[in-house]
Amino acid sequence: MDKQLQEKRKKIICELIQDQIYVPMKEKEMAAFMQVAKEDREEFHKLLDELLREGRIGMTEKGKYVKPGKDLLKGIFISNARGFGFVEIEGMENDLFIPEDRVNGAFHNDTVQVRLLPEQSGKRQEAEIVRILDRGITQVVGTFQKGNNYGFVVPDNTKLATDVFIPAERSKGAVDGHKVVVELTSYGKEKKKPEGKVVEILGHINDPGVDILSIVKSFDIPMEFEEKVLNQAARAASEVSEADRQGREDLRDLLMVTIDGEDAKDLDDAVSLVKEGDHYLLGVHIADVSNYVQENSALDREALKRGTSVYLVDRVIPMLPHRLSNGICSLNEGEDRLALSCLMKINANGEVTDYRIVESVIRVDRRMTYTSVKKILEDKDEQERKKYETFIPMFEEMGVLSGILRAKRKKRGSIDFDFPETKIILDGEGKPVDIKPYDRNTATKLIEDFMLLANETVAEHFYWMDMPFVYRTHDNPDPEKINQLGIFISNFGYGMKTAKEEVHPKEIQKLLGKVEGTPEEALISRLALRSMKQAKYSVECTGHFGLACGYYCHFTSPIRRYPDLQIHRIIKEHLRGRLKENRIQHYEAVLPQVADRSSKMERRAEEAERETDKLKKVEYMEGHIGEHYEGVISGITGWGIYVELPNTVEGLIHVSALNGDYFCYDEANYEMVGRNTGKKYKLGQKISIIVERTDRFARTVDFVEDDFDE
Repeated sequence: MDKQLQEKRKKIICELIQDQIYVPMKEKEMAAFMQVAKEDREEFHKLLDELLREGRIGMTEKGKYVKPGKDLLKGIFISNARGFGFVEIEGMENDLFIPEDRVNGAFHNDTVQVRLLPEQSGKRQEAEIVRILDRGITQVVGTFQKGNNYGFVVPDNTKLATDVFIPAERSKGAVDGHKVVVELTSYGKEKKKPEGKVVEILGHINDPGVDILSIVKSFDIPMEFEEKVLNQAARAASEVSEADRQGREDLRDLLMVTIDGEDAKDLDDAVSLVKEGDHYLLGVHIADVSNYVQENSALDREALKRGTSVYLVDRVIPMLPHRLSNGICSLNEGEDRLALSCLMKINANGEVTDYRIVESVIRVDRRMTYTSVKKILEDKDEQERKKYETFIPMFEEMGVLSGILRAKRKKRGSIDFDFPETKIILDGEGKPVDIKPYDRNTATKLIEDFMLLANETVAEHFYWMDMPFVYRTHDNPDPEKINQLGIFISNFGYGMKTAKEEVHPKEIQKLLGKVEGTPEEALISRLALRSMKQAKYSVECTGHFGLACGYYCHFTSPIRRYPDLQIHRIIKEHLRGRLKENRIQHYEAVLPQVADRSSKMERRAEEAERETDKLKKVEYMEGHIGEHYEGVISGITGWGIYVELPNTVEGLIHVSALNGDYFCYDEANYEMVGRNTGKKYKLGQKISIIVERTDRFARTVDFVEDDFDE
């Protein structure tokens, strides 16, 4: 059907339903009124389904169509293994609670239409699912178990409450213990399990790497690149030609370095620094990936689809093929490279007094590592300083400028979460052998400071140019989470000021300053971070709470983040004078989708990273069952208390395993209280535990209280 005719028909249907004379209407009545012939009925059904998905019409329990009211809402269903679930509604602060008997066949991640119920479940409004608008899951990853003439798959995703039935002829030869990908052919009914067919066998559950591969597949993260994408990458130049240099500023005479981890292969940012009187001339030079990834090419579509590179405990899944990310787009030592350079003039107070954003050609003089620069600046290592003596003056000036920029950000209230992230060390078989903190030192902070400044400078420039752009935004925290954080830190004798349930980033910053160097620093820092909202990409510049700044974007990593690549195109078109009305309209049309897609793919990558870390932490603790540890209570719920160990592993002491009394959860004060003794367990309290059991499937660790504590 013609799109205009389709929209016209939709409009008529909406008007018809909104006309009180015809509310509610059945499909047959509407079809008769609109004189829809039998051969048009299928198209008519599609129109009605689309209108329901769009939320422009609603449906009653009895299948009658109505205009959407306040009690009919559209959202995403998040299921729970125990049968009930929640529906996330965009713009609503709290999710809706869906009781088990009101789920009505919905699967995890389905887009659903719900009706509000008069009941409340705790603080949450209850609702029932009245229609499934769109299925969110079409494939399931799990463990195959073989029956006599059939099989079934136990999903890895614990939010899926039921197994999937597999007819024998659709098992693809899978045997007990195989990890498989299943395509759902039926979502089941009240007394019938969902059905599916095995489309891929990943390997046996005990094969090295299969556990991580299963997580990758369950998040639907593409690992391989299609042939046409690889072919396009293969056609990219292997070196910069004379034609490429034309019209660019030649910065090859500037002394510049890359500073990265030892194992980094995609080097997309270089830095240069010259001291001129009282001013610093800082150059942040970013690989011009957009020169090799043209808009709407196969490479570009694949990069947008992936959104970001994914960094897992045992592998990196790149956004772009290695031919580009480790080749012509990587700022390799001694090789000419195309870049976008942000050249900033900074005074002694850390203020950018002048800047230019230019297309450039650069050549990196040295590929430095964080370890090496730390030895030079922090450890004053004589051997390392001699090795890089030509660069010592620049590194020392960089160290001074980094300190100035950090002090300036601190003064305005920027929050610096300087707590140890963990690195899980695996052996050759993929088994975890140790959990170590990442080393965050002078060198890592230095690069962070310079990249933050470049990102702010570019964002503010394009904000005042009033151009279509993709910003990185971070909203104010949720008051309830800030309240919970306040209660938690009070157990350690700390406090923070809030005004009308709002907190200034400076208060969080002060708190982190107070706990610095204390045993509880890592835990409080992590819980403060959890109380923050998630940063996202947006076409609206609403500021960044965590950085306490009004303008921020991601400009510095186009090899591994799509928004950076996208804004590089806008910057270049602007610099070349090509950002005319038609191109502005083009970007205004495509950028909201880019921002939304990039935010979703970033969340997917973070969840996959978190799940692989959880899995390996559980596997690590399997070798420590029966051992004694001291931890800190990091969470309290109705079913028990969560305890975090110094190695960042978190486990649960079930409420029934708490010693000496019958305990109840005091939700108002976030405490577990003994009914007879009045004994209390509080957030932040130290507690001795014994590792009781682990469950690799559920990715959980269970503790019991150490009797020694009594």
